[in-house]
Amino acid sequence: MTFMRHRSHLRFCALVASLGLACGSIALHAQDDNNYRGRKYKAPPPSARIEVTVLRDSSGKPIQDAHVIFHPVEGDKDKGSLELKTNEDGKAVIDVIPIGDTVRLQIIANGFQTYGADYKVDKPEMSMEIRMKRPGAQYSTYRNNGTGSGSGSGSGPGSGSDKPANPPSSAPPASGAKPSDPNSQPDAQPQPQPK
Repeated sequence: MTFMRHRSHLRFCALVASLGLACGSIALHAQDDNNYRGRKYKAPPPSARIEVTVLRDSSGKPIQDAHVIFHPVEGDKDKGSLELKTNEDGKAVIDVIPIGDTVRLQIIANGFQTYGADYKVDKPEMSMEIRMKRPGAQYSTYRNNGTGSGSGSGSGPGSGSDKPANPPSSAPPASGAKPSDPNSQPDAQPQPQPK
């Protein structure tokens, strides 16, 4: 009796296993169907290998640990940023920017002017050499830099004069106060209209 029960149990297990295989193959076949509306794999666009070398303008020596920032740009819209640091040879290499994109390159290094320019990525391999300059003199509106109408007596650059080239005009008097200029007219009072 146990033998018969064991045989019927085996038949039942075989039936369930074959039924499971049949359902699995139908499900797999349904995934290959053209009416499947799930996500389809889209290969990424080919990317370019960009090598940036950052050098001192005065000596041509490499600048280590300069921040090299890539901003992929679409129209006027910034699509994010990717930042690298230069190695001891002043080089930074990136290989994830798609060919055909425009990238805004920004380089920041301690003790040097910040560099920025837009580049069209149109080749599979690009190399750029950027020469960083030391900061120049800061422009000040409080000195006559040769563009204003100063008298020329001690108001040029390096003269030490801290007076503005065009001093701001004095603020108007508060309401109810008399103007300090005797030639100015008092505030006009509204006149009643004749009926």
